[in-house]
Amino acid sequence: MTSTVEPMRITVLYFAALREQSGKEQEIRLTHALDVAALYAELAAEYGWDLPQNCLRAAVNHAFCPWQQPLQTGDTVAFIPPIAGG
Repeated sequence: MTSTVEPMRITVLYFAALREQSGKEQEIRLTHALDVAALYAELAAEYGWDLPQNCLRAAVNHAFCPWQQPLQTGDTVAFIPPIAGG
C-alpha cells in the first residue's frame, strides 16, 4: 500500500518587486514544499524571480522566520524584498 502526501494549502503574500514580477498581491497555493526555502524556490522557478534568498526576509503567520521554518496547512507566508525609498 502506498500513501500519498496531500499538498498543503498556503496563503502567499507578495510585496514590492515580487508583487510586480508575479502579477499578484497574494495567492492561495497548494504545495508540497516542506519549508519556507523550498516554497521560495518553487515560486522563483515559476515566476522567474532572480532575487537570492539572502536579499529577502521571510515571515510565517506575520512573524519573521528562518528559511528552514517548516510549513503547515493554513500558514500565511510573506516574502519581503528590499524596498528603496526616499
